[in-house]
Amino acid sequence: MEFKMKPDVGFYTEVGFGRLDVAGEDEYGFRPYQLLVSSIAVCSGGVLRKVLGKMRMEIKDIHIQASAERIEEEANRVSKIHVHFRIEGNSLDEKKIEKAMVLTRKNCSMVQSVIGSIEVEETFEIIS
Repeated sequence: MEFKMKPDVGFYTEVGFGRLDVAGEDEYGFRPYQLLVSSIAVCSGGVLRKVLGKMRMEIKDIHIQASAERIEEEANRVSKIHVHFRIEGNSLDEKKIEKAMVLTRKNCSMVQSVIGSIEVEETFEIIS
């Protein structure tokens, strides 16, 4: 990826899907920590979706709620990310979903990339 400086604040890159603006201020683009949290949440969601599909679970929808804790005294670094999945489907088996969550954590490249530096907590609830 190549990033170019914007005249006002921040940087941007062009990717196959479109333009991505990144800046330290909300009004100029996505903030770097938002992209970090998004990467972990969406990577986990994609892996979870595949794992549940392989387990032959009928999933109608998955909503992801993600939040981050930051330490102001340490350059506002992200110390913890909580990812909560709201899984909707028919006859969902809680025990199977628990197993799927373990496999998801193990196979999400973004979660694996931050292990040891950022605590990642994943939870779920079943919506019938």
